[in-house]
Amino acid sequence: MRIYLHIGLEHTGADRLQKVMADKRDQLRSKGVLFPRAPGSKNHTRLFMAVTDPDHVDPLRYNRGFITAEKQSRLYQTLEQELQTEVAQAQPDTLILSASQLGTKLHRPSELTRLKTLLAPLSDDIQVVAHIATPARALARHYGSQILEGRDRPLSQELNLCDSDGWWPAALQTLPVPDPQAGQFEETQGAPFWLDYTALQAHWEAIFGVGNFAFRPFNEDAVYGAEAPSEICAAFGIAAQIGRSPLGKIPQQPSAPWLARSRQLNVLLLQLLAQRNKILPRQLWRSFLNEIALDGPAIDPATLAPVSRYFAAANQDLAQRHPALTAADFGTACEAPQDTTPWQEAAPERGFRASQYLLTFMRRINRATKEEMEGKGNDLLGMTKASAPVRETPTAAALSVMTPRALENFETLQGSPFRPHNNLGHKGEDLPQPPYSEIRPRELASGSTGNVIVGCMKNEAPYILEWVAYHRAMGVDNFLIYTNGCEDGTSELLDRLQEMGILQHRNNDDWKGNSPQQHALNQSLNEPVIKNAEWIIHIDVDEFMNVRCGNGTLQDLFDRVPDASNIAMTWRLFGSNDVVSLKDKFVTAQFDACAPKHCQSRIRFGVLRPCSKTSAPTKRSAATAPTNWKKTSATR
Repeated sequence: MRIYLHIGLEHTGADRLQKVMADKRDQLRSKGVLFPRAPGSKNHTRLFMAVTDPDHVDPLRYNRGFITAEKQSRLYQTLEQELQTEVAQAQPDTLILSASQLGTKLHRPSELTRLKTLLAPLSDDIQVVAHIATPARALARHYGSQILEGRDRPLSQELNLCDSDGWWPAALQTLPVPDPQAGQFEETQGAPFWLDYTALQAHWEAIFGVGNFAFRPFNEDAVYGAEAPSEICAAFGIAAQIGRSPLGKIPQQPSAPWLARSRQLNVLLLQLLAQRNKILPRQLWRSFLNEIALDGPAIDPATLAPVSRYFAAANQDLAQRHPALTAADFGTACEAPQDTTPWQEAAPERGFRASQYLLTFMRRINRATKEEMEGKGNDLLGMTKASAPVRETPTAAALSVMTPRALENFETLQGSPFRPHNNLGHKGEDLPQPPYSEIRPRELASGSTGNVIVGCMKNEAPYILEWVAYHRAMGVDNFLIYTNGCEDGTSELLDRLQEMGILQHRNNDDWKGNSPQQHALNQSLNEPVIKNAEWIIHIDVDEFMNVRCGNGTLQDLFDRVPDASNIAMTWRLFGSNDVVSLKDKFVTAQFDACAPKHCQSRIRFGVLRPCSKTSAPTKRSAATAPTNWKKTSATR
């Protein structure tokens, strides 16, 4: 049995073809073709909802109540069983599955893998089919549908992508973290990644195999005309004809002024939902937008000329590789003349003020909130707790060097327990804070050397003064520094600081054993400054301790854990922050871009730095091996 997986795309007549196939279901069955009911009577939306990642809640899953991972899992299991039963009873030669959401919403490799796993017990012969329109036309229609679903971003978001090196990764960067209660969905706010048809084909072929993907051109007159069944037969390899069909109604596009009004209202509605004390059902939201509808011309695709030019060469090449596109001259027509006026958002007209309408709608929003909380409140609360860690996306710089495999691994990581996140600590603690109060140097008890840092350096001269001053300011009383092989003045600078009584410097050029660090630490155990210390801290010059309690001092930390004899300090990993040359600036000022609070290394899980109380029995200090990451910690 061959499976034809029709993935849309949206606004290319998928709904029309699905209706025709549903109406001719019996005729198709007589020719060995099954258009099943289990995934949906027409549009196979249950198939789409079942295979999305658990955290990928789109408007469809939200509206249908499949918000939680548990409910979605039950949907998957039910659909799997019902689809296998229907196929077993029909014993078809061809199975057609059609859902336009598959092509325009499944951007994660994990979701395509889940889809293939669902279909694998039925057949391993799977052909993917997608109908496509010219990019500018597809974007104009998609933008209109997004606005009527709650989008608040103008079309300039997509036009700006025309300056990017790659549409697909740049578009993925625009996707928000799904937050149904706040009205935030990837599909509603983000740019259409799938508009890059070449990347779309590569995305699907990476899972379903090279050569198992076919594009077909969208011919509106043919799809909505009486000969629509002929397109079905051609797209899905049906040799016999299945007759004609009644004429379909071509969808009307919303006017540009209506979209401008709706976007302005969406801005206010999303601001309201962001307060998290209101819930606005999608049906009610759409009714609000219908109430402010205005007749007028739709967005002219010709005004989106930059998008047409961006994809022109790629689509001409694509047409040469797909016979159906070649026959339709896809990619050869000039969709956007050079002298076309660029897109600008239309005026909302007639003195429209979104705030006045919002006040009018508030009574209905309050009533709907009460009803929705009774039906979906627990699911939304559960999702909020489960999805609190923000789903990160690679930066533009990272995307420029990441291989396709690296991107797949990144996506896989997002759904694993090792996904980096910031769901630690107190809310807002990473925001700029007032300076800590200055503390005076401690008066140590007789014979005590207080809190001591013991560390090793080699060619660190530009960074020493800041590092020493930083840690003195938070309560480090003494420093014991070992150096070896220095050629940049590090040793001389440390000698001068020793003369000033700020630290103690030891030459470690004659080190023995496995490493100079371990030799230095072994020797330090014989030093009075270590023997008489209250706390011993072993860190390097590119590591800055960060106390997140009280006044940010070591004493504030020790007061919080009075019974502790050892404190493990985890690294907060910092990147280069695009600093490529030496500058006369503080390290803490130059490097302010860091990994999430929870970010486990693939090489070493839970990299720690010791802070040990000398009352604890200690016979040996150990050096923690560095990874290839820059080890600067978050600063005070």
